[in-house]
Amino acid sequence: MLDNKQVIIRLVLTILLSSFIGIDRESTKKPAGLRTHILVSLGSTLIMLLSIYLNKNFQQDSFYYSDRIAAQVISGIGFLGAGTILRRDTGVITGLTTAASLWVVAAIGLTVGAGFYLAAILTTVLVIITLMSFHRFGRRLKTKGYYYFYLSIVSVDKPGQIGKIGQLLGDYGVNILSIDIEHKNEDLIRIDLDVAMKEYDKKYDILNDLASIDSIVEVSQSG
Repeated sequence: MLDNKQVIIRLVLTILLSSFIGIDRESTKKPAGLRTHILVSLGSTLIMLLSIYLNKNFQQDSFYYSDRIAAQVISGIGFLGAGTILRRDTGVITGLTTAASLWVVAAIGLTVGAGFYLAAILTTVLVIITLMSFHRFGRRLKTKGYYYFYLSIVSVDKPGQIGKIGQLLGDYGVNILSIDIEHKNEDLIRIDLDVAMKEYDKKYDILNDLASIDSIVEVSQSG
């Protein structure tokens, strides 16, 4: 039977482990950030602790199927993860990595709840390494033979702006690797794009054409 000390240790540990992953998602302005990851992991740990409690106290009662409670966490977390997957106006699908990180955090929470600390800690370390170290490597791999750089565009917030930007970049053969949109105030938005292109000498033509789009306030690039 779990004592109070074990319950506290497992709940606190799951908060610590999930916060490391959540901080990475928060820092990159993903739909599910620090609090979401902590809550998913904490809830998963609680479900596992509940399963253990039911098994210990009601194992002779056939009415209880406590192992099924934990099993439903893995399938149920898919609904939450689906909410982070977005299709932008440009046709780019984002949020898959965040959805996957939520799924892994749920698994980490269940693992901590079961008391398998080594696996939970090691998995957390590997997830952080994957999110932080493999992002740029994966981008380079996908864009072999391409030049890549970042675009930051400030625009009046009105319908169709992102579509115009995406069409212009598409006409130049530019691949959009990722896109983030932030509302600066009621009227302006900032659009950050991670892009790749083969004809690097056209970069400044692209910047000029972007700046000429109606209601674009500012265009800058780095990389």
